[in-house]
Amino acid sequence: MPHELTPTVSARERPGPSRKSGAIAAGLARSARPRQWVKNVLVVAAPAAAGVLVQPGPLVTVAVAFLAFCLVSSGTYLLNDARDVEADRRHPTKRERPVAAGVVPVGVAVGAGISLVAAGFLVALLVGTGFLAVVAGYVALTTSYTLWLKHVAVLDLAVVAGGFFIRAIAGGVATGVPFSRWFLIVAAFGSLFMVAGKRHGEHLDLGPDGAEVRATLGLYSREYLRYVWTLASGVTLAAYCLWAFEEAEASAGAPWFELSIIPFVLAILRYALMLEQGQGSAPEEIVLGDRTLQAIGLVWATLFACGVYLGR
Repeated sequence: MPHELTPTVSARERPGPSRKSGAIAAGLARSARPRQWVKNVLVVAAPAAAGVLVQPGPLVTVAVAFLAFCLVSSGTYLLNDARDVEADRRHPTKRERPVAAGVVPVGVAVGAGISLVAAGFLVALLVGTGFLAVVAGYVALTTSYTLWLKHVAVLDLAVVAGGFFIRAIAGGVATGVPFSRWFLIVAAFGSLFMVAGKRHGEHLDLGPDGAEVRATLGLYSREYLRYVWTLASGVTLAAYCLWAFEEAEASAGAPWFELSIIPFVLAILRYALMLEQGQGSAPEEIVLGDRTLQAIGLVWATLFACGVYLGR
């Protein structure tokens, strides 16, 4: 080949160490999934329902608890990406994740994940040993899911729902507020409702190839997942109504809690409609992207807050 036809790469075109490091750092930030932190807002649920967030102490405690969950959840996402790198490369969207795409080396992802989990533990210890135990339980549950339970039908639904449930009770443990039995039922079955919808969305997205990416998708039919979310949503609605009426008995003035049932039911129905349309594979995208659902949620939060802070 003549010399003038030989391709050359200038120094400016070669990816230097700083550019590569910048790409890895950006990839790590994406792999930490900051959009998923919206799930950690659940730590506010129990303290907010107990009406203690107007006090500076519990408010700061909840903020620190939220930070701890953001750190450990991002760490577990990185560890999960490193573990599932080959399966993610066969997924139509997950193959774009930085670890699966080769932007972030697997070893770097593992090191960053362990560091974030350790940092989350240290932050959790600032809240207290009880809260640290809850955070450690969350990490143990998600690790078990990554290594084994994600391949066991039904248990995989329960474990993912358990991650939401642990977040919901964590705020109560951090601030020392008691739990209503209805609150625990709403948190548990509301979580199962979302997870069944997530699996249904994945079922639609992946089609017959779903079992190659997630083994349990080959065992679930769409009808079965609809059954699960129908059951879970029914229990959630019934428990919330009983909770609202129980809270109303202890309050005075306007029927704030009873009125909050209306937007709560509408939110469940709106979310179920979006699940039926196949949009449930990313719950955080629904919460952050649907303006109607956000408006209904705002009305519910306002009515419930009035019941907690004005009616007691």
